[in-house]
Amino acid sequence: MPNLSYTTLDVFTSTRFEGNPLAVITGAEALDTGTMQKIAAEFGYSEITFVLPPKNPANTAHVRIFTPTMEVPFAGHPNVGTAYFIGQQSEIFGKPVGDRLRFEEAAGIVDVDLRRSNGQVTAATIRAPKPLQTGATIPEADIARCIAIRPDQIATALHRPLFVSVGLEFAVAELDSLEALAAAVPNPALFREAAGNRSENNHDFSLFLYVRSKENPWHLRARMFAPLDNVAEDPATGSASAALSAYLVSRAPGTDGQQRVTIEQGVEMGRRSIIEVDVTKTGGTVAGVRISGSCVFVMRGEILA
Repeated sequence: MPNLSYTTLDVFTSTRFEGNPLAVITGAEALDTGTMQKIAAEFGYSEITFVLPPKNPANTAHVRIFTPTMEVPFAGHPNVGTAYFIGQQSEIFGKPVGDRLRFEEAAGIVDVDLRRSNGQVTAATIRAPKPLQTGATIPEADIARCIAIRPDQIATALHRPLFVSVGLEFAVAELDSLEALAAAVPNPALFREAAGNRSENNHDFSLFLYVRSKENPWHLRARMFAPLDNVAEDPATGSASAALSAYLVSRAPGTDGQQRVTIEQGVEMGRRSIIEVDVTKTGGTVAGVRISGSCVFVMRGEILA
């Protein structure tokens, strides 16, 4: 294995040591999947990415995303952070870097727009690669047991807990107060039991909890637990935010158009993140989901051969 360069960023924030950490690794063309997985486990971040030459030269890069335990087909903060990283380069794989990027991923093509100010990238916006998909509902008692709260602290007026996805599946549940959200504590054994009760097996059982602001129902506070991926809690989860936002907009009455959803996450961890999701609805159906965020660089270094 050659020496590999890595850069770390904090994603969905403009303040260092907040947001969600990400490692972006380049020069890994010779690595096999097993070695990539070991590197992801060594970093211990919720995800890391490997930026590889595109299979189709019309695209910008082939991006592989790993949690500490598995490769995933799509995720939000790795795409935003990787796009921000690439946007700082003058060229990649022999081509100049513009303001629009295309990433090849297991979930499909991920389109990216870069926002610049005075020539510098300030934020990245990605489009979810898959349409909104909804899965089975989940008993409130099962959710409550997983996070050690009472079943009556789960709000069900808008929807029951269920699985949603725009490229990566999550269980989502609304809680009735910020106090209930703060009190949630994941129990890995019960998460494992919940995962074992499922017929699907694409991402074990990752749970995204949220509370709607009383002043603005499109401003949410959230927490995400994925102990089966060795991620006790994730400070910012773009793919879950996108799936939840798409689902909430799909159920909202009113005319078609674009709805901005702002999700604040990571507060309880001391790593506040702000995720902006724009959902477009046409003919009563969600037609597109875009996830935006800022980033800040933290470290650069080498993984030794």
